Amino acid sequence: MTQFVPQRQLRFYMTSVAPCPYLPGKTERKVFANLPFSEGAHVNDELTQAGFRRSQNIAYRPACEACDACVSVRLPVPEFAFSRSQRRILRRNEDLSRDLVEAEATTEQFDLLRRYLNNRHPEGGMAGMGWLDYVAMIEDTAVRTHLIEYRRASLDDGPGQLVGVCLTDLLSDGLSMVYSFYDPALEARSLGRFAILDHVRQAAAVNLPFVYLGYWVQGSRKMDYKADFRPMEKLTRLGWERIVQPAEGTDVG
Repeated sequence: MTQFVPQRQLRFYMTSVAPCPYLPGKTERKVFANLPFSEGAHVNDELTQAGFRRSQNIAYRPACEACDACVSVRLPVPEFAFSRSQRRILRRNEDLSRDLVEAEATTEQFDLLRRYLNNRHPEGGMAGMGWLDYVAMIEDTAVRTHLIEYRRASLDDGPGQLVGVCLTDLLSDGLSMVYSFYDPALEARSLGRFAILDHVRQAAAVNLPFVYLGYWVQGSRKMDYKADFRPMEKLTRLGWERIVQPAEGTDVG
């Protein structure tokens, strides 16, 4: 595959030291770069494959001096096989519709986000997010991105109840799940897990080999649900390698 070379050299910056959101008592720093509007999609491809994540028009990755717990992970779609419990989750949500829509913020989405944050992450870094912040998160970007809305069946001629939203980037080699949120009142549906499984189905339907999930964080309990997905690959100094079997107590973030 031909490697993309940006016309202008990217400038990388370091954040100041801040409390780690995953491991109590730890601190974090990030290295980040602004994605160029003229070449944002191509640069986002390269940086995602190198372990960066995107937030609005910024790509970032952990750069902590004394800790390397955050590891980028992805699912190899052609080899992914749904487990029995994952098939149950898919059946539990087969009544939901899936709509791929433009990356444009709506008040309906924002209302769902606020319910999700207030219930699941009341003290998290996004707890104070307002409407303009949400608009920026969704619309301030130069990459190939879109929203996926999950809805219940409509009881009239209008759209059905919105129960989940995913902000997803389209890469040359897969789908990158940037951020997802869902109705916290529907815990029995396991909508977070369902969204990941559905992205595997979407990637398979268009022959994309990977679904990028973010970071695997040993010792963190915030995102341990991702540890249920097999097979999984992690980014090491030698490139992407298969995680044979995460150690007991290992979580994925």
